[in-house]
Amino acid sequence: MTVATQRIANHLRDAILGGHLGPGDRVRQEDVAQQLGASRLPVREALQMLAAEGLIENEPNKGARVPRLSRHEVDVMYRMREQLEPLALAESLPHLDDSDLYRLVELQDEIERGTDTHGFLELDRQLHLLTYAGCEIEQLNATVHRLWNSTQHYRRAFVQTSGNERMWAVNAEHRLIIDAMFRRDEVDAGRFVAGHIRRTRAELGRHPEVFGEKR
Repeated sequence: MTVATQRIANHLRDAILGGHLGPGDRVRQEDVAQQLGASRLPVREALQMLAAEGLIENEPNKGARVPRLSRHEVDVMYRMREQLEPLALAESLPHLDDSDLYRLVELQDEIERGTDTHGFLELDRQLHLLTYAGCEIEQLNATVHRLWNSTQHYRRAFVQTSGNERMWAVNAEHRLIIDAMFRRDEVDAGRFVAGHIRRTRAELGRHPEVFGEKR
């Protein structure tokens, strides 16, 4: 991978995860190349990387775009997360040391001090992905990251829709997960993670407007 490819991939990844590019938006090679002062080859390579990460899809004869998902597709992805993330946490926990766990506490403290939507999403992502950082099964890691990437837009829309009224539940669930991890109890931690994902899935299902549907 060239430096140019990595730079372009980082730029586009940040734009998608940050909400500057949304579902259905086209990502044209020539536009990106011109904007970033690069040739088309590293742009093409960067788009291939992002497609593998679930952030871009390539349509025949149409080029690349940010995927647009239906409510049912997102529901299925969250069901997959309910099954896979407790497993990733169980694989990860034995390889995390106390400094990792105290970092989780720091991230949760920062979440509870309050932040805007972008800040919350970034901290929430850091917290959860850190709980899986010790997992040495690459296929599992890649799948978990891809599911997080693919559903990022819908988490953002949901947080913006629901506001702060349900943050007490998010905070309580995070604290339960962290407490179980400090106790090195992978069963409790996995159960709390699954419940955390399940609640979010249920609440997303009550907001069809997040998916461009009418109530």
